[in-house]
Amino acid sequence: MNFTEVLISPILSEKSVIVKDTQNRYTFRVNPKANKSEIKKAVETLFKVKVSAVRTANMPGKLHKVGRHEGYRSDWKKAVVSVKAGQKIDMTDLPK
Repeated sequence: MNFTEVLISPILSEKSVIVKDTQNRYTFRVNPKANKSEIKKAVETLFKVKVSAVRTANMPGKLHKVGRHEGYRSDWKKAVVSVKAGQKIDMTDLPK
């Protein structure tokens, strides 16, 4: 799997920004088929930082209702990446 296919997008919620500022952890939406070692290699090569830990979670799709129509959103995978102390990822310079 290509490194650009592993990372889909950053998650910039209120909780993830607080964790980024206090604990130096970054949250990404990743390919559901990617494993921890692939995520670690992708972050290290794309952002040129040293990763100390990767935690992943499979997020279930939620029920989505619009009027009388309903369906489920797709399942997705989340990765929380811990970066070594003193290093940072600039979220404005994300690869396309």
